[in-house]
Amino acid sequence: MSVEALSRTSARGPLARCAGDPLAFLRDAWGRRASVRQATDHGGFDDLLSFDQVDRFLTATSIRSPYFRLVKAGEQIPESAYTRSGRTGSREVHGMADPARVAHLFEDGATLVLQGLHRWSEAVTRFCRDLELELGHPCQANAYITPPGAQGLALHEDPHDVFVLQAFGRKRWEVHGAPAEDERTPLDVEIGPGDTIYMPAGTPHAASTQAVLSGHLTIGVHVTPWRNVLGDVWSRIDTGLASAGDVPAGWTRDPEGFARELRARAIALAHALAAIDADEVFRRREEQFLSSRPQLARGAIAERSAPIAVEDASVVHRRTDALCEIRRRSDALIVLLGDRRLEMPQWLEPAMRRIEASLAFTVRDLAPELPNAASRAVLVGRLIREGLLTARDTG
Repeated sequence: MSVEALSRTSARGPLARCAGDPLAFLRDAWGRRASVRQATDHGGFDDLLSFDQVDRFLTATSIRSPYFRLVKAGEQIPESAYTRSGRTGSREVHGMADPARVAHLFEDGATLVLQGLHRWSEAVTRFCRDLELELGHPCQANAYITPPGAQGLALHEDPHDVFVLQAFGRKRWEVHGAPAEDERTPLDVEIGPGDTIYMPAGTPHAASTQAVLSGHLTIGVHVTPWRNVLGDVWSRIDTGLASAGDVPAGWTRDPEGFARELRARAIALAHALAAIDADEVFRRREEQFLSSRPQLARGAIAERSAPIAVEDASVVHRRTDALCEIRRRSDALIVLLGDRRLEMPQWLEPAMRRIEASLAFTVRDLAPELPNAASRAVLVGRLIREGLLTARDTG
């Protein structure tokens, strides 16, 4: 990430909450070494996870696997030991949490794992989405709640980068060197509420509780390797004669001819790769990334419970968490709304720029950019249906 891009991120943004100074973190630790950050003034993580929430998830919501599981001393506990079946309407439902058996196993030292919280916890979804926008890489979240004097997972390593966010209680961690580090003595550290640990992909680690229970979030960051980008480029370039035809019969008896032909084709491929439009590759990947993130359009279903009526006097608001990125292309205006990509006529750009920059406005405020009242109503109505705007009172 560039210095300019980071300068626009909030000091209270998710990367700062995970790692402190984003510039220093990305320069000194990102992808290189494990690091521990002690809590200072960033307020902890109880807005993302509390023990009361965990209790409610497992005792009052009929949560189902695979959104939760139990482990003990590095071993998975069979689902049959803590789930039950029931009926919903005419269908039998399996894998629901059995609160009494979950509580018994937890009391006996089992760790509760809440999986995929970025898909079903609003606060965690928002945190992960915003972290994704800062880093440019997809994120996921699990929570681990371990009773006193217990260990969940044995020493292991993850295939992705990890931020550990201690939400409540305390936990002792054994963290070995990351693959990019020189040989070092493993870290042995106990962290408490608000503390964080960062570990690059492939860093061996294990954790256990001592005198008190522990609840932490692990935020997994799936960093895109350059080989994926280059593989995408390769699949799209026109290799022409460089890859045409077949290896000739008898090539095993003609090493000089094989090498000569291979060199010629490699040179042709190099010319094809050198001719790629790197800006176009960036635009394509950017659009795919910014149109496959959670939209966070809370209230959109309630808004559709009655006909959407838009007129010049209507006051509309940008949804607080709505993503809106506008890109002008040669033949269209592209609007990226997190989970979707809209194409619009280019003449709508001035109106969309005003909407992008406004927290609230009256539809007639778009008159300088859209003189036609019907056009204003159609555009605003569409953006309400797409989840970017709302005509409901957001106060």
